[in-house]
Amino acid sequence: MAMTPLLSAAGVYLTAVSTAVCRRLNLFVDMAPKVVFVLGGPGAGKGTQCQRIVQNYGYVHLSAGDLLRAERQRSGSKLGELIEGHIRNGTIVPVEITCSLLETAMKESGKEKFLIDGFPRNQDNLDGWRRQLGDRVDMQFVLFFDCPLEVCLERCLKRGASGSGRSDDNPESLKKRFNTYLNETKPIIDFYAKSDHVRRIDATKGEEEVYQEVQKIFDEVATPTDASSGDN
Repeated sequence: MAMTPLLSAAGVYLTAVSTAVCRRLNLFVDMAPKVVFVLGGPGAGKGTQCQRIVQNYGYVHLSAGDLLRAERQRSGSKLGELIEGHIRNGTIVPVEITCSLLETAMKESGKEKFLIDGFPRNQDNLDGWRRQLGDRVDMQFVLFFDCPLEVCLERCLKRGASGSGRSDDNPESLKKRFNTYLNETKPIIDFYAKSDHVRRIDATKGEEEVYQEVQKIFDEVATPTDASSGDN
């Protein structure tokens, strides 16, 4: 029996939808997503600069902290209370949870270039990343926003006073976060520096000056299309 125009159109539509879904799910199979780790102390300006990189170079910004906070607030999440406890105490969430959230976000984006902000934060994070995703991504470099802790503290307290809505923008939580950064995250930056994978930015400068330094780094790895359109 001949197919009606309506059924034919529906078939074409379903095929297109199926193809799009498969392309997203096969992201890690068809190509190795390009990843830049973005690290620095709390308040170093990572999020602000990531927004501008997204606009001009076509990367997707994935904040490990934002993903964890969103999961904490998601209705029905079994992990919410566990994540909340770690965030309030300034401790690090189990790496399996963080890697799972990152992998899901990358797949669902349908894109291939990612800024992963605030990760890996310690050796356990790095080991977990290597186990779960290390051989399936192209880790380009670590973008390190270097900023003295006293400057970071001032920025975070100002952010909290202006209503950031973050439960960890308070002196007690910040002290724990700074200790975590110095004792656990900074050694990860030093580890990557030994293999020349770190691109250091002086984050004490103003936002515009910092971005000019960021541009120089990304212009080296960007294609002409990336730099001109900001699209992937």
